[in-house]
Amino acid sequence: MTTTATEATQVQIAEEIRKRQRFVITSHSRPDGDAVGSSLAMAYALRALGKDVRVVSHDPPPPPLLVFPGVAAIEVTAAVDDPGDAVIVMECGDLKRTGVGGLERGFVINIDHHPGNTMYGAMNWFDLSAAACGEMVFDLIRELQVPLSVEIATHIYIAILTDTGSFHYSNITPRTFDICRECVEAGVHPPAVARSIFDSNNLGRLKLFGAVLSKMELDATGRIATVFVDRKLAADCGGTYEDTEGLINLPLTVKDILAVVFFKENGPDDWRVSLRSKGEIDVNAVAKQFGGGGHKNASGCSARGEFAALKILFQQRLTAAITAAGA
Repeated sequence: MTTTATEATQVQIAEEIRKRQRFVITSHSRPDGDAVGSSLAMAYALRALGKDVRVVSHDPPPPPLLVFPGVAAIEVTAAVDDPGDAVIVMECGDLKRTGVGGLERGFVINIDHHPGNTMYGAMNWFDLSAAACGEMVFDLIRELQVPLSVEIATHIYIAILTDTGSFHYSNITPRTFDICRECVEAGVHPPAVARSIFDSNNLGRLKLFGAVLSKMELDATGRIATVFVDRKLAADCGGTYEDTEGLINLPLTVKDILAVVFFKENGPDDWRVSLRSKGEIDVNAVAKQFGGGGHKNASGCSARGEFAALKILFQQRLTAAITAAGA
């Protein structure tokens, strides 16, 4: 049987892991389910091999994930003094995007599935076909011959569930469901995981969803939705920016809406922009125009300028993406 390039890289990374003892695992700032799930699945696997592991993050994990094994123990820090024998970075296109200083001093293993990865590691494993970084971690854990414990399986399932938009996005393959089947066989209970992630809202979050959606605007065609939140609106509702996680997907439940742009205020005329779409509409191409990136149906970037002007600009770019997709 012919060995593919990605399989060869996977074998090489497994060899490097076996001969090293102390690891730091991290992912991008403002971690999502795939970042947290991939990191912790890898951590549990390495600990099963007797390795010493630190999982670090520049920002706290999303509150709904705190009920899962190991999440509360993630170290929130802006820098590490000791990068250990190796640093494993999950789904992060550039090392700076981790927001954690000191990692560059270590032996960096870069594991990612997003277009635009800068291949910054001493070892780089990039697999665009993976629906989530968690799929790659699953393969690596198998290569390391670590049994699929319920803790490992739970975090792989969380990674896949969240990064596919609850199995909504077009990056899903038969491999995705094969891995999920193995996770369920290992003890994962999908309804319980889904309830913990999606049905654990606080009242402030619910009020914030209502306030943001009440201000939603549509373009002239009714196919592009624009939503925004600033810190005052979040505070007035008794919520936080973290409480807006998942909100961007709600407008896409409307049949005629094909794309959504969500502006979050970082500071005066400074915005974090999230993009979502349906089908073949490539919002990753739009995000790249502003120095961002992600997936075809789910991407993000930063932008500076007055909200009114940026709203028009992003609507224009999304209109072009819709036209390019023939939608």
